[in-house]
Amino acid sequence: MAVILITGAGGQLGSELRTASGNYYGYDFIFTDIDTLDIGDKAKTSDFIRNTNPDWIINCAAYNQVDKAEEDSATADLVNRAAVSHIAEAIRSTECRFIHFSTDYVFSGMSCQPYNEFSEPGPINAYGMSKLAGEKAALTHHASMIIRTSWLYSSFGTNFVKTILRKARENESLNVVFDQVGTPTYAADLAEAVLAIVSGVIRNKTTYSPGIYHYSNEGVCSWYDFAEEVVREAGLACRIVPVLSSRYPMLAQRPSYSVLDKGKIKEKYGLAIPHWRSSMKKCLGLLV
Repeated sequence: MAVILITGAGGQLGSELRTASGNYYGYDFIFTDIDTLDIGDKAKTSDFIRNTNPDWIINCAAYNQVDKAEEDSATADLVNRAAVSHIAEAIRSTECRFIHFSTDYVFSGMSCQPYNEFSEPGPINAYGMSKLAGEKAALTHHASMIIRTSWLYSSFGTNFVKTILRKARENESLNVVFDQVGTPTYAADLAEAVLAIVSGVIRNKTTYSPGIYHYSNEGVCSWYDFAEEVVREAGLACRIVPVLSSRYPMLAQRPSYSVLDKGKIKEKYGLAIPHWRSSMKKCLGLLV
C-alpha cells in the first residue's frame, strides 16, 4: 500500500486534498499540519519521514501573506524555502516522490503572453523570492515535481472569494483593481488533479515525470472581473467598481500579468482542466 504524506494539511489545498482522498482507496494517507509535524524543524522532519517512510510527499505548507512577507522575510524564507529543503534532504537518498507547490508570483508580470515552464522567473516581492528559492530547494531531490498555481481559493480557509462575499453583503459598492490579470484556481480542482496524477503513476497508467509544471483553471480575468462574477453569481446587489492598483498602494508589488500556460501538465498527465467560471460556481454552491 502506497504511503502518501501530506504536509500543511490544515490549509486550503491540504483541506481539499483530505476531502478528495476519500475517493481514492488502497492508499495510506497521512495528513499533518504544524501541530503534528513542523517542517521548519529539520531534525523533527527527518525523524518523522524516516519513521513513516512515505512513497510520496505532497507539501501544501506555505507562507502566503504577501504583504507581511515584506516585513517578515525571515518567516517567509523559513516556511517557503528552508522547510522545503528539510524535506528534500530527508528523502535525498530515497525514491520518494515529492510534489511541492509554487506560485505565479515567481514571475515579474512584465509579459503579455502566458508564462510557461521555460519562462525566466523574476519575482518582484519577498513572497515570490521565497517561493522561487523553495522551488530550487525542492529540485535538489531527483524525484521532485513543482506545480506553480495562481489565485487559489476554496470553501476552506480565508481567500478572495470569501472576502468579496463578506464585503459585498456589508457594502453597496466595492472598489476592485482591474489592472492585475491572471487566472483564479479552485483548490478542489488542483487537489483532484494532484491525486489523479499520483494514482495514475501508482497504478502504472502514467509515467512520473519530475520537473516544473503549471496548473490553474482555464480562462483569464482581472481581480475586478473575478469579483464581479462572484457577486453576480451569488445574487448580491453590491456594485463592483474597477480601479487602478495605484489607488491602493500595498507593501508588496504584484505582477500585473501572471497567466500560466498549462499545456505541459495537460499533455504529460492527460488532465482536463475546468474553466474558472464553472469552478467558481461549484465553490459558491458550498458557500451561499
